[in-house]
Amino acid sequence: MSSTLSLATRLRSLGDEQLHEAITARELVMTPSTLAGMADFFDLADVLLDHSAIQRALVRLDRGMLSCLAVLADSGQPLTPDAVAERLRGLGSEHPDPAALRARLDRAAALLLAEESDGAFDVYDGVREQLRSWPVFGLPGLEQLAGTTAPAALEPVPEVERRFVDRLAAERAFASTGAVTELLFELERQPARELAKGGVALPDAKRLASTMSVDLDTVGVYLHLAERGGLACRESGTWMTTERGSGWLGRPVRSRWRALGDAWFGMLPPDIRQLLGERSHSVWGDGLRSYLDWLYPAGVDWVGERIAAYVHEAELLGITAGQAPSSPGALLLQGRGDDAEQAVRELLPAEVDSVYLQHDLSVVAPGPLEPAIDERLRVLADVENHALAATYRVSAASVNRALTAGETAESMREFLSAISKTGIPQPLDYLITEGATRYGLIRAGELSGEADPDSPEAGAHSYLRSSDAHLLRTVAVDQSLAALGLVRVDDHRLVSRFARDIVFWSLSDARYPVAAEDAQGEIVALRRHRLARPPRPDAPDALHELIARLRADAQQSDSAGEPSGQAWLVKQLEAAVRSRSVLTVSIRMPGGAIVDYRLEPTGIAGGRLRARDTAGDVERTLPVSSIASISPAD
Repeated sequence: MSSTLSLATRLRSLGDEQLHEAITARELVMTPSTLAGMADFFDLADVLLDHSAIQRALVRLDRGMLSCLAVLADSGQPLTPDAVAERLRGLGSEHPDPAALRARLDRAAALLLAEESDGAFDVYDGVREQLRSWPVFGLPGLEQLAGTTAPAALEPVPEVERRFVDRLAAERAFASTGAVTELLFELERQPARELAKGGVALPDAKRLASTMSVDLDTVGVYLHLAERGGLACRESGTWMTTERGSGWLGRPVRSRWRALGDAWFGMLPPDIRQLLGERSHSVWGDGLRSYLDWLYPAGVDWVGERIAAYVHEAELLGITAGQAPSSPGALLLQGRGDDAEQAVRELLPAEVDSVYLQHDLSVVAPGPLEPAIDERLRVLADVENHALAATYRVSAASVNRALTAGETAESMREFLSAISKTGIPQPLDYLITEGATRYGLIRAGELSGEADPDSPEAGAHSYLRSSDAHLLRTVAVDQSLAALGLVRVDDHRLVSRFARDIVFWSLSDARYPVAAEDAQGEIVALRRHRLARPPRPDAPDALHELIARLRADAQQSDSAGEPSGQAWLVKQLEAAVRSRSVLTVSIRMPGGAIVDYRLEPTGIAGGRLRARDTAGDVERTLPVSSIASISPAD
């Protein structure tokens, strides 16, 4: 089958969504220069039929699909699914299921590696050449693809061992859920910067690793798990918690784990999802790798890297433990998410609704706190340890933070009294009283920036004021606040060129008793960081833009508005000249009759086609205007 001509014609006939799905499924490496260089469907066909692009697609196919394609490549002519099945049986392949065989051939056609016509399938010439060259490079040929049997079945997980697997998996499920929880809380407090080359900036990565109590290399894994679940996303070059992530923080641990597990399971490619689902009660390990080596004979390295990432994430989440699926993990792999959530609930420690308040200002939770209690407690205390028995610590800065968020001394005491098993210790009560008394000694407000040019407030966008002149002088000389460029107006007022919120949070982090106020001098509660909105899934991408451009070119070239337009016909002939393809050219004779010639085009210029007539081995010159249609020669 002539490759470029047939494929270009087929690409032009596909709908935009079909075209987008097919190109996406091929996983082409589409650089900006590659996209810019494609002017029409022939250029796209050339990219799809490039040797490297074909090889990239073939190594991602399993043995069943490769066997079907290899049969078509070896045949050299179109074959029906029954003929392919008969050929596979002759090569010693296991009896192929007719429905599965047809699905494989349809999949090959959808990937633009093969084409169906009148119930028969054939591969494009580039695919045929690539598969025929495989044995030279040590890759399996047709006989090896069809005749090699699968390795032995994987070892099932014994019931006795499953108890130990579940215990370890529960620990990991709790730890991973806690790590993502700390990640989202920290991103709410301070977003993390994404580098242009990819990855989180090192200072931010270290900060997140410390907060999450994980290795530096694991931060990226958890971050992308959170991204898959829609809990965090990049906005303007920074990682931030999303609205969904904020809601996730208020859910029970079992529900949080379920969301992470669903995100992991949902992102599995269909082939990997089916593969792991079929082995939900078996030990993975070396047996799984041996099976994958057999299943993907040309993509050993590719599938190894891909499955390793998913297996690693499964271990982190407690879906597996020691390469064996846990009870909740097995249910998740079978698509039974509700049952998986119930199963993990029985393995996780029960949530508690009370704490121990200590005289050293620490707060000890005897187990995982209920989400609502934990979330509010984090407002007025800092997390010191988020293990099974979490510890928090109240400080002057944390009390000030709570007051900034809208708490009062009375509301804090009421909350702590309700959750404490030991009452409120005197040191803690004193700290709350002192914090509430001092809160607002410094007020931060907004300026319009339109002051008199000769005034110290010229160009300033915020101010600090206080009745305590000594405290304000301390702020003015504090080197940790030097970046704010604070300018003294008088003993009770400082100004800055930065916005009020920046100045406020800088002083709050430096543990000053600062409060934000509005234009009327009323204290207002501030939220440190807004939540990010995930990018819209329907936002136009480069591939959609390419398809629109190719479609516009085709419409412009087709003066008749039909595929037989002369401009499109000329492009087909030019492609045939480049590929030295033999065509069936239908010529409209002066009397109206149509005569078919079997021609190999050699050139086109001045509105005339030069071609070699393969039947008589003579050269013919024909006006392009007399050509009614062309098609690949049989």
